[in-house]
Amino acid sequence: MSDAWIVPEWPAPARVRALSTTRAGGFSETPYDSLNLGTHVGDLPARVAANRARLRHVVPSEPRWLNQVHGIQVVDAAGDGDVPDADASVSRTPGAVCVVMTADCLPVLLCDRAGSVVGAAHAGWRGLHGGVIEATVAAMRVAPGELIAWLGPAIGPKAFEVGDEVRAAFVVVDPGAEAAFQSAGAPGKWLADLYLLARRRLAALGVSAVFGGDFCTVAESGRFFSYRRDGTTGRMASLVWLT
Repeated sequence: MSDAWIVPEWPAPARVRALSTTRAGGFSETPYDSLNLGTHVGDLPARVAANRARLRHVVPSEPRWLNQVHGIQVVDAAGDGDVPDADASVSRTPGAVCVVMTADCLPVLLCDRAGSVVGAAHAGWRGLHGGVIEATVAAMRVAPGELIAWLGPAIGPKAFEVGDEVRAAFVVVDPGAEAAFQSAGAPGKWLADLYLLARRRLAALGVSAVFGGDFCTVAESGRFFSYRRDGTTGRMASLVWLT
């Protein structure tokens, strides 16, 4: 692990490569300090370009950046270079890089045991509830039992306060999701475990090999950007590709 990124600890095949950036190692100034990769958050474009250029040195091609809209659209990372409205991508093409950006939402990286396909999904609570993980798994077109998942840096279960409506939205489709919500100590307020909600969705699909999920972007202020904590802030990237 470098200061600027995390290499997932998961039993991925040798031809699968992945990393998740932190806030360290870039050129942006406060409040985007320093490796901000988001072009839409108010940072100077030249600094974002310099940060992306640094990242580009450690990946085989320009990542397929997405205009994330908290939906469930999945695109091919080996696309034509546009920036589509989507929240996930998959790839079977060596060198094509799947990427999602986050600053509290959950990045989910996926690969199959044969090393033939990879995927990345942006799973905030809206996308998670809407089915972005399910859509990404479907787009990978392999048996879910052959998939391996890694849950990257996201807001932790002690920091993610939500209202009754969020809890109800999950519980109505999965009564067992109650386990992912603990009282926040005030009426109508709950602490939501985004990692557990994702694990439940993956398990329901038949994906049992799930790793990661032990970060908190809010609590680790020196390491991660957090929109919930800071409001105006940068964005990190989680990336996966085939060699």
